[in-house]
Amino acid sequence: MGAPVRAETNPESPPTAKKRRRLPDLRRWISPLAIVALWQIACGTGFLPPDKLSSPWTVLQSGIELTRSGELGDAFVVSTTRVGIGFVIGGAIGLVLGIVAGLSRWGNFLVDPPVQMLRTLPFLGLIPLFILWFGIGEEPKIALVALGVAFPLYLNVHSGIHNVDSHLIEAATALGFTRTERLFHVVLPAALPNTLVGLRQSLGIAWLSLIVGEQVNASSGLGYLINNAREFLRTDVIVVGLVVYAALGLATDAIVRLVERRALQWRS
Repeated sequence: MGAPVRAETNPESPPTAKKRRRLPDLRRWISPLAIVALWQIACGTGFLPPDKLSSPWTVLQSGIELTRSGELGDAFVVSTTRVGIGFVIGGAIGLVLGIVAGLSRWGNFLVDPPVQMLRTLPFLGLIPLFILWFGIGEEPKIALVALGVAFPLYLNVHSGIHNVDSHLIEAATALGFTRTERLFHVVLPAALPNTLVGLRQSLGIAWLSLIVGEQVNASSGLGYLINNAREFLRTDVIVVGLVVYAALGLATDAIVRLVERRALQWRS
């Protein structure tokens, strides 16, 4: 008998290959770094004067200075608190209305028309009305964030429930599932992908709403920091505030995407 044939093994084990696929592609950093370099060169050569746009190095130094003084940290806490409260209120409203309109025919008749009408209003134009209703304190800013959060979440929850495959409902019914069991084991899990998409959209709009709300009669927060810097032509401080806004938006979006990967593992 001949020597037994040895099976060739893959030099790269599946876990190693999977880990390698998850490494970030450094090529995605080429264009952002090139933009920052061109920005620095334009400021250094005088093409961009400081009163129009400060250089990246100046922005970095201002960010460090604001962090050391505690001014940036205080503004960060105030702004994230406003977004957190507004998101909880608006998210609860959008989620409940979307479930009611998606599950009930009468709920759809009664809830969907007024929501669709309110959704078409330019909600940023409601700031004067919110000031008349709530004053110039925290309430109008939180209400603006809540309103911006509610509509995208409602639309995606409503759409997700309506687009559940009818064959899944029929199969669950044939298996003897009760109405409550069909709701929690079939309808809501099937609507979860749309709900998470709505959650990502809502978080993005929440930060946009906050930017506008904090520049109207605000005495604290990142918007106030930017508005105050505008009065003194401090473009470096303005850019610092905008960078923090962008970083917060990216961070919250990354958190939702992480939840999405964990919650929707069954799809793979």
